[in-house]
Amino acid sequence: MTSKTLTLEVPFPPSVNTYWGFHGSHRFLTNKAKQFKTICRLAYLESRHVGFGKDRLQVRVELYMPDRRVRDIDNYVKSLLDSLCQANIFVDDEQIDHLTIVRKEIFKGGKCLVTIQTHTCQQSIATA
Repeated sequence: MTSKTLTLEVPFPPSVNTYWGFHGSHRFLTNKAKQFKTICRLAYLESRHVGFGKDRLQVRVELYMPDRRVRDIDNYVKSLLDSLCQANIFVDDEQIDHLTIVRKEIFKGGKCLVTIQTHTCQQSIATA
């Protein structure tokens, strides 16, 4: 029997503003983005979870801010979900039917806890 829940702790994600770089009309992943993707992949591999394939999903993201700067929390989710998808945890972020983003307390250096579950209409991730 495979686990229908996966929780990973990863570093605070790069914002969409620092995830992609541009050179003229050419778009590329920044070094910061490449490092974050690698860390997400390693965290997933260490979890030994089998992934979710094409299942419908619900995701809870808890962002522990690295400092007191003002931040829009939605700027960090796209890079996180793209990195989790590239780690082969799920096939496409289109599978996410329920997404919760929570700003948590300041944690030196920042961190992110992400919980992924298969989704049914009657089910939701319990709030902390």
